Amino acid sequence: MSEASTGICLLGCGIVGGGVVKILTDQAELLRQRIGVRFDIRHVVVRDPKKHAATYPGLPLTTDAHAAIDDPKVQIVVELMGGTTAAGALVERALKLGKPVVTANKSLLASRGPELFALARKHNTAIAFEASCGGGIPIIDALSRGLVANRIDALVGIVNGTCNVILTRMTRNGWSYAQALQEAQKLGFAEADPTLDVSGRDAAQKLAILAGLAFNARVSEADIHVEGIDKLHPADIQFATDLGYVIKLLAIGERDAEGRLTLRVHPTLVHKTDVLAEVSGSFNAISIYGHALGHALFYGRGAGQMPTASAAVADLVGVATGTTQLAFKRLNIYPDSAAPAKVLPFEQLQSRYYLRLTARDVPGVLAQITHALGEHGISLSAVLQREADESQYVPVVITTHLARQGAMRAALQAIDALPTIQGPSVCLRVIDQPKEFANG
Repeated sequence: MSEASTGICLLGCGIVGGGVVKILTDQAELLRQRIGVRFDIRHVVVRDPKKHAATYPGLPLTTDAHAAIDDPKVQIVVELMGGTTAAGALVERALKLGKPVVTANKSLLASRGPELFALARKHNTAIAFEASCGGGIPIIDALSRGLVANRIDALVGIVNGTCNVILTRMTRNGWSYAQALQEAQKLGFAEADPTLDVSGRDAAQKLAILAGLAFNARVSEADIHVEGIDKLHPADIQFATDLGYVIKLLAIGERDAEGRLTLRVHPTLVHKTDVLAEVSGSFNAISIYGHALGHALFYGRGAGQMPTASAAVADLVGVATGTTQLAFKRLNIYPDSAAPAKVLPFEQLQSRYYLRLTARDVPGVLAQITHALGEHGISLSAVLQREADESQYVPVVITTHLARQGAMRAALQAIDALPTIQGPSVCLRVIDQPKEFANG
């Protein structure tokens, strides 16, 4: 690859693509000084060149993706168009020509990662994907290079900015989910159709990528238990606050002593003294626990034009200097060279739980609840009960000690069947602080 000039084909020029153009244009001299390479944007593939011409005057806009990728003066293809069908076909085309690909497409990598990585290896090229997870946070580089000496035992993160914005507003303002979502959409933090984000699927796709690197395993989105925030009630946020917790949507990957993984995305009670409890708004944070390092926290902007573009340009630099291709060739950490993950069935998950039950205010009801929990081996940690209103039903909030997910599910079925309970009851999981923080 020429040291003087590196030809770029940019697939898509939306928010992130525009950020990449801005960095490559405004910081061209800085990049040249640092790496000795001048990036030459030779093609920018868009659906409607007229729509982009006014915003990006002078850019070589085109609708012909095939010709742009095939151009012999293009050395690197940057895929920022999103989706899996058209984007997947174009990424394949580039890889088959031996051209390295830089992508922010988490959906594509989560669904077809092993296949595409194998294709890149077959054609002696590489895929760089720092921008696919965590916005501008260099978490991919950390897992694949900086922490390579560590056996990673756990990865716990806030990896979806939209959900974190919504939960922050619900917590601080006492808003309903609908109110918080509406404001997030108004401010541009949430899409018109927020389903991918609020359902937890976006976080699950990122977890599939991150867990694959952290645990040297082939992880698919189907391996991950997923729950979103769209059913979360303000009452549970308030009760969590009363108990000393904050509710966050966490992506969690853990390895047990037998090498089995638990992989899950769901609303989680995080103690207010935990570092993740302080992560607000559109920021992301990812905690990594390594056997040698201990705990490391990676924190920063998890989305947005310039943070994500920063990660994409960092990948461009890695490809242009050849370090990405060398690592891709030498390291056995990518999904095509890893064995399928040994995933612990979700019913066997050990966790602490938060329960909110709606109980009739009559004598003996708490005894019935504790009996149902005790029959399934679940012990109580704390109980919080409010005074009855005119309906004679009261919320009873319980936190438990460690219990198996399957046992909790069975216990809840028994509790909701009680004539004194107005179901369905609410069940959320509680995550404990790492032991190294327990004593301050």
